[in-house]
Amino acid sequence: MRKWLRAAAWLVVSLLVLVAGVFAVAWAKTEADLARTYAVDDPPLRLRGDAAERARGEHLYTVAGCVECHGQGGRGMVFIDGGPVAYVVAPNLTPAALAGRYDADAIAAAIRHGVGPDGRALRVMPSTDFMNLSDEDTAALVAYLQALPPLQNNPGTTEIRPLGRLLTLMGKFHLTPAADIDHSPRTRSAPPEGPTAEYGAYLAQVCTGCHGMAWTGQRVPGTPPELPPAPNLTAHATGLQDWSEADFVRVLREGKRPDGGDVHPFMPWRSYGRMSDVEVQALWRHLQGLPATAGQVRQPPA
Repeated sequence: MRKWLRAAAWLVVSLLVLVAGVFAVAWAKTEADLARTYAVDDPPLRLRGDAAERARGEHLYTVAGCVECHGQGGRGMVFIDGGPVAYVVAPNLTPAALAGRYDADAIAAAIRHGVGPDGRALRVMPSTDFMNLSDEDTAALVAYLQALPPLQNNPGTTEIRPLGRLLTLMGKFHLTPAADIDHSPRTRSAPPEGPTAEYGAYLAQVCTGCHGMAWTGQRVPGTPPELPPAPNLTAHATGLQDWSEADFVRVLREGKRPDGGDVHPFMPWRSYGRMSDVEVQALWRHLQGLPATAGQVRQPPA
């Protein structure tokens, strides 16, 4: 009996040591990821400073999903309270919080590179969605943010908790998207605005954070297990094969699937539904032109 108890005690101790070791490795990796610095030297932005530019920036702030994380008027908000995984806060973006720390080019670096003014990666900032945003559109977004009424709002600080650090080690939580971005200096331009697949591909970059770089659907990194995977958006039987353009428009405008059911609340259709008719048409043409590829989940029937 004593031998059995001694063996069980050693087993428990060994398991605890192993668990502690794994978490120590996860902690060291995430701290190293957060300490890494990146050089960003894109050409300086050129802001026109007119009302049309700010209006374009306000439109982008909505339809690119910025409002879903940072809230109306850029006030900042708690985006995810993921218990043992992470407590994710999208910071205040008004001049009250950014002035003195972020000039126009630093804001652009945060948007397109996921890098703060100290050169370190921003936590959970989905800059892979915006890394190809054109210089003109980035300038418009920056102009809009710089013109916001200053709000003294402090929504808190992002915390990466033990399970989140472990998931980062396993590649299941995207802590520092800056690590996946090409930081080479370059100019960026957008295709001509119109109902074309080319312009749709430019717009659809903001969908990749949830639906994957090939738009074939995935489990959104870091989301709780009860949240369903983001669906396949290609014209495959597991995706949009049976959808019409009217079905697609209805999802974005009304949040309704072809079968009349509601899309999952995590899908920010109210923001994307603010796209112009031309933008929605372009997005649809892009998705319809993608190779039909099997995804993780089948869409409800049309």
